[in-house]
Amino acid sequence: MQSHIIHAHPNPASFNAALTAQARQTLENEGATVTISDLYQSEFDPVERGQHYPCRLDPTAFSALAEQRHAWRTDRIPDDVEREIHALEAADLLILQFPLWWHGAPAILKGWFDRVFLSGGLYTSRMRYDAGYFRGRRALLSVTSGAPQAAFGPGARGGDPEVMLWPLQYSLHYLGFEVLPPFWSFGVQGHGYSYEDADKARARLSGRLDAWATHLKSLDAARPLAFPGWANWDGDGRALAPPTGDPSHP
Repeated sequence: MQSHIIHAHPNPASFNAALTAQARQTLENEGATVTISDLYQSEFDPVERGQHYPCRLDPTAFSALAEQRHAWRTDRIPDDVEREIHALEAADLLILQFPLWWHGAPAILKGWFDRVFLSGGLYTSRMRYDAGYFRGRRALLSVTSGAPQAAFGPGARGGDPEVMLWPLQYSLHYLGFEVLPPFWSFGVQGHGYSYEDADKARARLSGRLDAWATHLKSLDAARPLAFPGWANWDGDGRALAPPTGDPSHP
């Protein structure tokens, strides 16, 4: 098996970095080959713009999707995007490792989606969802939050984590991935909860690293999240029936 990790945290000493290192060690110990794209360390440009396409379809007006399709057809994909696509194509498992910032992923990770998932190449009007480019591959989100777990849930102070992750997970489904349930690590800001001393916080977070390793070893038993596919829509894209399986998304 080959796994690819998209790491999206600017601090190499962060708990996110520890989770990425744990994932690499665990998966390699299980016999997998692991590659990592560290978006901040590589200074990945998350902004899709005309400067990425020197051989433009239309030099006078920038249309991101049109230029992406043109770059794919003419084999003029930007070098950084091409490297990311090759890593994705080689991987059986994709892991996105990131902190929850403003109720969603850091902008650099959203920009990675914007630039890497090329229109006309990795998806078309029909090559989407359960007929997507990456069908047969799995994807998993590993997310950290500074707030404690008790603060999250429908109507709770921190918001509903399922709602906050839905755009990323649905986009992965859009590309054909089987999306596994996310792994959360709560209370990682500073020393953790305000009532904890440093030793207690370190012990709790060390336990999360162990739990992450255990989680990764049991992925074959994980049931993918349920999303609708082509058979669930009419010709206008309206729902015919709810998706079957575990309704783990809103």
